[in-house]
Amino acid sequence: MPLKDLPRDARPREKLLARGPAALADAELLAIVLRTGIAGKSVLQLAQELLDPPTDGGFGGVAGLLQARNADLARIKGLGPAKRAQLLAVLELAQRALAQRLRERDLFDSPQAVKHYLQLHLAAKGHEVFAVLFLDSQHRLITMEEMFRGTLTQTSVYPREVVLHALRHQAAAVVLAHNHPSGTVQASPADLALTQTLRSALALVDVRVLDHIIVAPGASLSMAEQGLL
Repeated sequence: MPLKDLPRDARPREKLLARGPAALADAELLAIVLRTGIAGKSVLQLAQELLDPPTDGGFGGVAGLLQARNADLARIKGLGPAKRAQLLAVLELAQRALAQRLRERDLFDSPQAVKHYLQLHLAAKGHEVFAVLFLDSQHRLITMEEMFRGTLTQTSVYPREVVLHALRHQAAAVVLAHNHPSGTVQASPADLALTQTLRSALALVDVRVLDHIIVAPGASLSMAEQGLL
């Protein structure tokens, strides 16, 4: 059904203005960003199809969609350059907003913001990525780097590289992070062993490992909160 045929208070834009963004479903919020549908498909239908599971041709929800690149979006019928640009701009603004918060305050003043930031960057990737958040002496974010890809083990993550990057950024501390494409965020024995190896290497240059966070779509685990550090 075209949006113009919906009751006025059921149209996403009017509903948002009247009741606030929290009152809208994911597809309704996405429909506002997309603005228009295509021939034979309303903007709400298009939005819902983008959020559908990958098995149905979608991106698996908001987290998956926000991980999509221009080439991924270009394969979707109805997503022309303008719509793709709008979606990519929304992702970039979300990432910049979270990064700004983390640069302005101690990361542990806003632990959920750290997890959300990592969710945006890593959670929906189809392969394992190991990243490091480099922090200053007040535990504010200097930068985040994706350093290694593939199956993460002590032999595929090089402590020397992490140490060199920490020195280059003049970091006082780091937060380690990686994703589990399988969807589970339980720390494996390999994750624990890798964390201890990196802690020992970084301690030699007086850089503390404050946490190791594992993320998957819709879930995260802090080793520090679990008492695993």
